[in-house]
Amino acid sequence: MTESRRSEFGEFLRSRREKLAPDPRMLKTGRRRRTPGLRREEVAELAGIGVDWYVRLEQGRTVSPSEATLDALAQALRLNKAEAAHLRTLASGDDRRSFVPERVPPAVVRMISRISLPAYVTGRRWDILAWNKAAQDLFGFGRVAPANRNVLVYMFTEPNAQQLFDATWADEARRMIALFRATYDVHANDPAFVELVEQLRAASSSFAKWWKAHDVRGPASGHKVLVHPKRGVQRYEYATFQANDDPALKLAIYTPAGE
Repeated sequence: MTESRRSEFGEFLRSRREKLAPDPRMLKTGRRRRTPGLRREEVAELAGIGVDWYVRLEQGRTVSPSEATLDALAQALRLNKAEAAHLRTLASGDDRRSFVPERVPPAVVRMISRISLPAYVTGRRWDILAWNKAAQDLFGFGRVAPANRNVLVYMFTEPNAQQLFDATWADEARRMIALFRATYDVHANDPAFVELVEQLRAASSSFAKWWKAHDVRGPASGHKVLVHPKRGVQRYEYATFQANDDPALKLAIYTPAGE
């Protein structure tokens, strides 16, 4: 693991540990607690590893956990499928290439322009790269300054976003952070990703608070309830698709619910 990957690995372990309530049936220690969650030694006991070894992992020091150790940690920390997969990704030695702004192939741009449903394309860093008329009508991406055409920047800094998502804004914003966190942690040494997160931390106290929680989610289709300024409440099903030309490119399509 690189230094930045080790740091994110340790931070992820700590964040999951602090979210767990101790189970007296499983743990032997009965000392008074001063901090929330499990103690480091309790996680080590549940995972069947040495306390010093676990401390080194959580501190992001130079250690290489085995597959068996990762499995034991996932079980001890009660990680869900997405979180366990994220833990293994962080532990891998796969160093990602430096971020380079993507370009959407002309064929993809022409395709989405012919789709009547709201559709847009994002890149690895969640930059908004292309969109059609229906997406413009719904989200107003064309009115956003080019430097701010990023899904997270849009969500946390554009007044239009909070108005559009209305009562669902907080839940949707937290969901987005948890999705992006899985991408960010494997690019944590890339200045482009670091700059984006620092920009968002400075611009939004909500982002800063929810980012610190280190929640992780896997991608999934779902539903969104949006409030259009002219047409009122709009209910959509949404799904995303990767492009063969560049797997970093993702196409999002919104279909009115019930159609």
